[in-house]
Amino acid sequence: MTYRYLEHMTDAFIEVTGDTIDEAFENAGISVVDTIIDIKSVEVKEDRTMELHADNLKSLLYNWLEEIIILTVTDGFAVKIFHVKITKNDTCHLLANISGEEINVEKHHFKMEIKAPTYHLMEIIEEKPVLMRFILDL
Repeated sequence: MTYRYLEHMTDAFIEVTGDTIDEAFENAGISVVDTIIDIKSVEVKEDRTMELHADNLKSLLYNWLEEIIILTVTDGFAVKIFHVKITKNDTCHLLANISGEEINVEKHHFKMEIKAPTYHLMEIIEEKPVLMRFILDL
């Protein structure tokens, strides 16, 4: 499994893995969408691009999670496929090609509302496999 829910009293505590940091970020995106709606019901009908910058990898992960929540909840776009490329120099840069469709409330079956990601207990371990843990405030 590329992600799993860990025990937490009130929020979604998620652990994701990936063979690379790019794949771990992709799996984090999938976990967020699948927390909000049933990702299995999403079809690939439209492609989009996202680009983010941050001072460090944790900030990039926070920004990534936040953007996916906004894209899903506010913009009404459900992503099914994520292709992420991260580059790290003085800052971290994320370029993502995403595919999905506009949300249809009858089709996509909302599960729960996410308010925001948090830095609390956020962790990124860049080994093989890459392991990331984060909390989504519900």
